[in-house]
Amino acid sequence: MKKILIMNGPNLNLLGVREPGIYGGDSLSSINEEIRKKAEEKGMETDFFQSNHEGELIDRLHAAMGKYDGIIFNAGAYTHYSYAIRDAIAAIKVPVIEVHISNVHTREEFRHKSVISPVCVGVVAGLGKKSYICALEYFA
Repeated sequence: MKKILIMNGPNLNLLGVREPGIYGGDSLSSINEEIRKKAEEKGMETDFFQSNHEGELIDRLHAAMGKYDGIIFNAGAYTHYSYAIRDAIAAIKVPVIEVHISNVHTREEFRHKSVISPVCVGVVAGLGKKSYICALEYFA
């Protein structure tokens, strides 16, 4: 059975409250539940992790080695400037898909550049919560 880690970075704990016009009205827990159900249908196991702290995200990436078959990662704002997270993804040799709820390319200029994309196997953005499901399909 494939085991997938779904990671969410800063401010994603506020989904459903934070800018619903951009991020939708679903909470992170309800999105995670949808992902879990879809994964079960596909015979996959999921774990979920959210942190607002860069070091905790890096520690969790390191701990994923040898434990997970893939990682679905919405790094939030760290996507655009965290070389430390980029290096952690490159170091672990676990395939990572970068995910974004909004279409970052239609938003502020600083969101157009991802420093983690070059070390991820793919990017899914702009499909709302379905971005996570598309990433899950890849690992299935």
